[in-house]
Amino acid sequence: LLSWQKIVGCAMFGLSIWMRFEPMFEEWVEFLNMYEFYIGIYLLIATSVLVMAIAFIGCAAALMEHIITLYVHVGLQAFSFICCLTGAAVILDYSTYDSKIQPIIERSMYSLISNSHHETASFILRVIQETVGCCGADGPRDYTQMRKPLPTECRDTVTGNAFHHGCVEELSWFLEARSGWLAGIAMALCMLHVIIAVLSLTLVRAIKKEEESISPYVKR
Repeated sequence: LLSWQKIVGCAMFGLSIWMRFEPMFEEWVEFLNMYEFYIGIYLLIATSVLVMAIAFIGCAAALMEHIITLYVHVGLQAFSFICCLTGAAVILDYSTYDSKIQPIIERSMYSLISNSHHETASFILRVIQETVGCCGADGPRDYTQMRKPLPTECRDTVTGNAFHHGCVEELSWFLEARSGWLAGIAMALCMLHVIIAVLSLTLVRAIKKEEESISPYVKR
């Protein structure tokens, strides 16, 4: 189980690092000023490093059969469980549909549309709307309400019709599809923490019983 914990910890570390430094993610986070998306990722990166260290400590504690070290190991498992659960909750709270990330994306999109006459804002809107296949914050009506011309990237290249969905919805679905995997790995790791902690306490109990059975003979 400790080997599995190391493997799952490595997987979580790798996926967290990829989501943090993947160029497209970085670009969108910067464009839309949604740096809150990184909070959960940072938590899970730190936790995954801790998990790998705990797994090595657990191996040493089990081999030595040292009760105090095993109790420390159980405590670390509990602490890592809390960190994992918190990281998963935070990343889901800032990356899923109808989560705290949506008002942030919406605010940034409205700001970009209102400043679309500037080259930088126009470029950012073009990149997002072309890549995701969306239009405005909540739909093409955002442009008409703000008396802005509907850009060509808001239209389907085949039919010529404007994209029905806004970028807030589309980006939320896009982020949810990817962060869901990371949250799933974190939850699997939480389950492993519980199992390993219970097994460690069982080992402590077995060692104590063995010591109690040997102690009368030692006294003689």
